[in-house]
Amino acid sequence: MSARSAAMAALLMMSLCSPAQALSELKPAHPEAADVEQGSSLPPLDEPTIGPDGGLPPPDPIIRATPDSQSEDVSTDPAIAEDDVPLDIITDLAQLPEPARRMRELILAAATTGDPENLRALLGTGPNATQLSYGEIETDPVSYLRSISGDSEGQEILAILIDLLNTGFVRIDAGGQDETYVWPYFVALPLDSLTAPQRVELLRLVTAGDVEDMKAYGAYNFYRIGISPDGEWRFFMAGD
Repeated sequence: MSARSAAMAALLMMSLCSPAQALSELKPAHPEAADVEQGSSLPPLDEPTIGPDGGLPPPDPIIRATPDSQSEDVSTDPAIAEDDVPLDIITDLAQLPEPARRMRELILAAATTGDPENLRALLGTGPNATQLSYGEIETDPVSYLRSISGDSEGQEILAILIDLLNTGFVRIDAGGQDETYVWPYFVALPLDSLTAPQRVELLRLVTAGDVEDMKAYGAYNFYRIGISPDGEWRFFMAGD
């Protein structure tokens, strides 16, 4: 082969190889992952990506509570529940309606005479008679008061009346048909909750042994007095 023929053959071979070489030099149609423009960062996961059993963590509820949407605890505080509202112990006699205050003064005046007979006009009769017992009494009210007194003259029961009416009192069924002012306030107070001064006041009415018996019983069960807002002496009796 002549030198000219050899040169032409070399050129032909180069032209056949050039397309393959050009394809190998082409850049990929999609850029590398590092060249892709990233969007805003995703928030970090709240939980680890691996659950306790080695798999994915259990899914959370579809709707998560947010700080603003979490319901507040609206349960009633036992300390301020209706049955546990602090008792209003009344010591200011000016808070008594005038008729009730007048009846209290009349009972005290009669009791200080030392003669139970002076209570008769205040005890009432018929439907308005003062209740002196849970059951029927078989004698007239004044004789009954003498019979339950520790002495034959009935003066102990008069002393109890005076002591009771000089304690604090409470208003029962306020605004209702049976609204009553009741002495002493211990009738509406748990005995285990008494403060030291209140225990002293209770011990002016009963003995320490009586107090322990009342605690075992579950309530104050000594004498109590009830006067309505319109001045009716509703009851004077012992028990719960």
